[in-house]
Amino acid sequence: MPKDISELQAENIRVIFFDIDDTLSSEGKIRPEAYAAMWKLKEAGKVIVPITGRPAGWCDHIARMWPVEAIVGENGAFYFMMKEGRMQKYYTADKSRRGEFKQGLEKIRAEVLSEVPSAGISSDQDYREFELAIDFCEDVPRLSDADIEKVEEIFKRHGATTKISSIHINGWFGDYNKLTTAKIFAKNELGIDVEKKNSLFTFCGDSPNDEPMFDFFDLSVGVANVMDFANRIKSMPKFITKSKSGKGFAELADKIISAGCSG
Repeated sequence: MPKDISELQAENIRVIFFDIDDTLSSEGKIRPEAYAAMWKLKEAGKVIVPITGRPAGWCDHIARMWPVEAIVGENGAFYFMMKEGRMQKYYTADKSRRGEFKQGLEKIRAEVLSEVPSAGISSDQDYREFELAIDFCEDVPRLSDADIEKVEEIFKRHGATTKISSIHINGWFGDYNKLTTAKIFAKNELGIDVEKKNSLFTFCGDSPNDEPMFDFFDLSVGVANVMDFANRIKSMPKFITKSKSGKGFAELADKIISAGCSG
């Protein structure tokens, strides 16, 4: 079981990686305390980087408009960031490979809709460059566990990687995930070897697609609603907030900032 966030030794944390849906957001909205927490962290000199399954189109906006250093999107397919007022984009695969991936995902899409007719394609699918996202509760009635498992099986049948977030079943081709691209970002843009400087980082999340991050980071944190997925996550976060979703994220931010002030 995760330890209470009161036990988190946050004095050395410099970089905050975090999920968006149901970690920063609460019931589909980013509430004032959560958005303000990002600004507080930034003004305290911290590097804040969302690590999300959301699409490239969203990530372009977030990198430009939010108080973040960068954003890793589509479960690690890329990161976007602003440098000297210009958008910079790092991709894990070139355009030709992305074209091949899309062809394979179209086959999966057809099979999912045929075999699991109650499933829906995510409403943000048109803005994705690498993934197919199947909606299981955001804009459709919640799928049964059996239907969710059936969708996962279809992805795996085609050799795709699949991860479950709090709202979507995401599938893609390619050897990457949230963690691999977070490490690349840290090395390329911050000059930090995460393997050697683990204590400089935390990650905050809530769902199964965050598991690689929970497992790797010694100071990983789950917002309280991560317990909703306790039966699906083998490597739980090391610490947990008292509050759910955005309030939990704000709780973590306050812990980090107060530790920096006292340190």
